[in-house]
Amino acid sequence: MRNIIMGGAFPAKNKSGWALARLLLAALSVVAGCTVGPDFARPNPPPVGRYTQAPQPAATARAAGQRQHFKQGAKIAAGWWRLFKSPKLDAVIKEAIVNSPGIQAAQAGLRQSRDFLQAGEGVFYPQVDAGFDAARQKFSQARFGGGPSSNIFNLYTLSAAISYALDVFGGERRRVEGLGAQVDFQRYLVLGTYLTLSGNIINTMIAQAAYREEINATEQLIGLQEEQIKITEAQAEAGTVPYANVLSLQSQLASTEAILPPLRQKLSQAKHLLAILAGHAPAEWTPPEIGLADFTLPAELPLSLPSDLVRQRPDILASEAGLHIASANMGVATAAMFPSFTLNGSYGLESTSLGSLFKKTGTIWSLGASLTAPLFHGGTLSAERRAAIDAYAQSLADYRQTVLGALAQVADTLRGLEHDAETLNAQSKALGAAEEALRLIQANYQAGTVNYLQVLIADDLYYQAKIGYLQAQAQRLQDTVALFVALGGGWWNAKATVPGA
Repeated sequence: MRNIIMGGAFPAKNKSGWALARLLLAALSVVAGCTVGPDFARPNPPPVGRYTQAPQPAATARAAGQRQHFKQGAKIAAGWWRLFKSPKLDAVIKEAIVNSPGIQAAQAGLRQSRDFLQAGEGVFYPQVDAGFDAARQKFSQARFGGGPSSNIFNLYTLSAAISYALDVFGGERRRVEGLGAQVDFQRYLVLGTYLTLSGNIINTMIAQAAYREEINATEQLIGLQEEQIKITEAQAEAGTVPYANVLSLQSQLASTEAILPPLRQKLSQAKHLLAILAGHAPAEWTPPEIGLADFTLPAELPLSLPSDLVRQRPDILASEAGLHIASANMGVATAAMFPSFTLNGSYGLESTSLGSLFKKTGTIWSLGASLTAPLFHGGTLSAERRAAIDAYAQSLADYRQTVLGALAQVADTLRGLEHDAETLNAQSKALGAAEEALRLIQANYQAGTVNYLQVLIADDLYYQAKIGYLQAQAQRLQDTVALFVALGGGWWNAKATVPGA
């Protein structure tokens, strides 16, 4: 291909010049396939077959009437959030994918890296330039040993130049290889942003639902306490109980009412965060009203092997791409220590008048090759190569740390799901007992067989059990979300490419 390009660019009547060029090309072709620097190899997966030291159980304990089963090696759906069976959730995620500035920024970065790669690949093609120059000159023959006479004339030059850098030692190939790895890095950054956004939206909507449920439970408790105050006031007027009982209940009511403002603040913050995640200002977008009952807990949970995890989590793949970039930079720094070769030539027309510019008598051309070899740079090149090697070692350590963090995240989530089920089961029993106790105490209080202190205790126990149950329910949902995120989200199983990737 190189000979064809050069042969089509220059006249063929000077055979000695072409013989020199062909001889140079033949000599360089012997080493043209040489590429210095290491060839990148993907790191081996971690030599472990499970995430936790103890064997992973096949299912969690039953809680709220449901177990969650772990399916080793099961396929992770690309749209995994649909397993929660919430149309409102699906609508918010769909809107966020379109409007999120975070995804838009990651997509722009990916497009930029692809443009840089395309620009870098231009080095493998001849660089052709054209020029036109018009000048008025004064020429003196004295410069060449002639007389003192001089001439004033116009000079018009129309030229074309071509150059081709021979990548003998593969430095440019390594540079382009690094640009390709940068594209991979940005692509995984898009996928990671997409995954993180999905997880944050679901967690925020679960938190929003939990806060709303806690507010409802607190308002119900306030209603119960207000009824108790009315009963106690009637008993105080009848003289059956001291008025101090009324004051104590009123104090308890005020303490319960003080719980509402912080809960409402948390609910407002969750709404504002959800608006931002969806790509809107809080003032211009209202999130959908949703409760914990609107989420269905997935019963079947996929579980990838650790060896598969390192090939599917976007953050691990992005770290691997960064390692690839560092490997390519080692080759670039190594190639800079070797000579560089360039073929160049030019062809043009010169004349003192525009009318005769295209006559054969004004033809000019040149053909040559250049070699540049670094001899002494004060240790700069060797130091830059050592720095590239050190950067690779750093990237390798960062990669290993990313893998270890991912394994720990999955392990924490698996144990969390086991403990969530146990906690929810205990909270469910506590709520049932507290609810029954409160019902009996209220009936006995109205009958005058128990005092107000017993009622206060029953109220407090019921409220704490209710809040604990709601929090355990929300935590179980959020840890389920965390497992899907920790496993990579299933983007590789998508029928269509993730937007922008």
